[in-house]
Amino acid sequence: MPLANRLRDRIARFLIAHNEPQREALKLVFKDRSLPLMVRLKAQLELQKFPRYTRPVGVHNKCTESFKTRGYISEFKLSKIVFREKALAGELPGVRKSTW
Repeated sequence: MPLANRLRDRIARFLIAHNEPQREALKLVFKDRSLPLMVRLKAQLELQKFPRYTRPVGVHNKCTESFKTRGYISEFKLSKIVFREKALAGELPGVRKSTW
């Protein structure tokens, strides 16, 4: 994966974490039907003004070593290829090769 994609992914994750409280507050205001319509519409417009990479939907789970998106093992945050290499090398505590 090129360096630019890795950098974009890290920036997106930072922006999501940084802007999450404001986004959640605006979403709550927008969904609250007891508030006047104009207040709700203003909240919706403010939500739309956020930068592109502040939406949590746009970030996919990626391996922390190889940045692959497929074959991702969420418990270890690794792709299955990197997981297998690290497990065979004994770098993952509590993980052993199974035999039966």
